[in-house]
Amino acid sequence: MASRDRVPRQDGTFSLRDTEHMTPALPRSLRILTGSNLAAQSAEQLSLAAVPIVAVLALGAGPGEIGLLATAQTLPFLLLSIPLGLLADRTSRRRLMVGSEVLRTLALFGLLAALACGQLSVGLLAALGFVGAVGTVGFSVAAPALVPALVPREALARANGRLELARSAAFAAGPALGGALVAWAGASTAFVLAAVLSAAAVALLLQLVEPQRTPAAQRHPLRELQDGAYLVWRHPLLRPILLTAVAWNISWFVLQAVYVPYAVRLLGLNAAAVGLTLAAYGAGMVAGALLAPRIIAKLPFGRAIQLGPVVSVLAALIMVATLAIPSGAVAALAFFLFGAGPIIWTITSTTLRQTVTPGAMLGRVSAIFLAVNTGARPVGAALGGFVGATWGETACLVLALAGFIVQAGLILGSRVRLLQRLPMSVA
Repeated sequence: MASRDRVPRQDGTFSLRDTEHMTPALPRSLRILTGSNLAAQSAEQLSLAAVPIVAVLALGAGPGEIGLLATAQTLPFLLLSIPLGLLADRTSRRRLMVGSEVLRTLALFGLLAALACGQLSVGLLAALGFVGAVGTVGFSVAAPALVPALVPREALARANGRLELARSAAFAAGPALGGALVAWAGASTAFVLAAVLSAAAVALLLQLVEPQRTPAAQRHPLRELQDGAYLVWRHPLLRPILLTAVAWNISWFVLQAVYVPYAVRLLGLNAAAVGLTLAAYGAGMVAGALLAPRIIAKLPFGRAIQLGPVVSVLAALIMVATLAIPSGAVAALAFFLFGAGPIIWTITSTTLRQTVTPGAMLGRVSAIFLAVNTGARPVGAALGGFVGATWGETACLVLALAGFIVQAGLILGSRVRLLQRLPMSVA
């Protein structure tokens, strides 16, 4: 039965108000975490956009040097996701995020110092990029593990939606702003803004109050990792989510590997038009994050999770359609859907993962997902490069479509489809 509150009227009498469907406000701690996430993600996107531009324009870097920078910025995800995930289960997640963001801030100030002293080099950019990425990994592992301690189970989807909306806004605006600042005001301005945003994230995190946790019994890190991997692989809801994410990442990076040459050579787009089609991805992320609460409220939870993979298939079909309709607008529509659908997937699947994973294992389970998904990306990029070089861009588009069909089939055929609502939380 719905609960009812007595609400005072102006005439001094009372009316009854149904409170069953009232949405409680998210706690201040979650709002602080969301603000710090927005600042940290914006700092990361600004620097990721500015570094290769500076390397090319100021240092004359070529494809090999740019590849080195990209490797340095992604390697921490493979090397450190698991160790930092284990650390997140053993210590304060707030302290881990603070330390991680301090690392990024120091790396950005190091870039500024090198610029001011005229000592900037590709090697230094790579080293500082590696340090900054370590901060990203620590934040990415600890934040989802902390959310269930800050909000009740019924508010998890809303909380994750807020965090993903902040991330989506950073993805949408950060690269464009970074490029514009470098072009209009110089590299130092972009890095100053990124450093200020990163420092702001640290300041916000210092205000966050983390609920105390009961210390878990300390075991050998490999045994703890084994427990996390065993849980993910044997759990009937976690395993299909992991496999779907792996298939999606491989397919996405197959597409990413060939899209720019395909857009230039076969669609006839210039550099500005290619940029606009890619920007549609960020716009789709923002739209999906805004729509997610309504979608989750109207659909059975399992169907809401499956929506993202299904929309990805539709987006891949639209991209393949550009073979017959060579249009930048059609490609932009595909990228918009690639942003909108998967962000709903991220919100819903993260919420499910947080619900069915014991609190003491959230860090390592989040790290396993992060490491496996990151490891799938170079596989997709290499596969796309090989297929594109051997059989051309058309074959890559078809291969990507096949991969997206596989990832949708994995989740549609799983037990996730049976979920009408979130399962009960695990202690």
